[in-house]
Amino acid sequence: MAVFGSNIPSEVGLRLLLCPLGSNIVLRTASCSVGVVLPVFSTFKALESRDQNEQQRWLLYWAAYGSFSIAEVFTDKFLSWFPLYYHMKLAFLVWLQLPSVDGARKLYMNHLRPFLLRHQARLDQIVGFFYSEMTKFVSANQGGLQFAKTLLIKILGSAAQVVGGVFRPLQGKPNGATRSIGGPTGREEQASSEIEGITTPQGLNSESEHDE
Repeated sequence: MAVFGSNIPSEVGLRLLLCPLGSNIVLRTASCSVGVVLPVFSTFKALESRDQNEQQRWLLYWAAYGSFSIAEVFTDKFLSWFPLYYHMKLAFLVWLQLPSVDGARKLYMNHLRPFLLRHQARLDQIVGFFYSEMTKFVSANQGGLQFAKTLLIKILGSAAQVVGGVFRPLQGKPNGATRSIGGPTGREEQASSEIEGITTPQGLNSESEHDE
């Protein structure tokens, strides 16, 4: 039984790594962390340090990653069914970033740069048309966009208030609980003062009669 129990963690780990259906969530999370989260922080450090070599390195990475993401939009539905697809995707993202391999520079210089140079004029027309149409759309729907922006700000403010009310620490509860247990509340104090006000004249009258 001890030997059987010791083999369980290793068996679960092997299934998690080798079974694509069982480990897709883990691998997608790892791919997002390696492909986006770490490069964003590294890009931030490169910009703040003003290191031109690091800035160029991460510019090349984002160019390679953006091209890969565009290709993945059209191929992910088909390639995701292949065994170990997400394992290979994670390995590819690591290959793009490793300084010792410098995969992003190789991908850019060997494939992406020649393609963009060959189709630069056509791509300039497409990008110019896209930006002009986007400017027209924003100008025509400026009122609706402003309304949507105001509505979104109100919704986010209400959501922040609700979350703050739920998670706000209850600092006044212990004092309130102590007062309710150890001493009278405001109504009880008021009632006791009214009773004392009623009984005091009777006590004074009895003392005056006794003196007479």
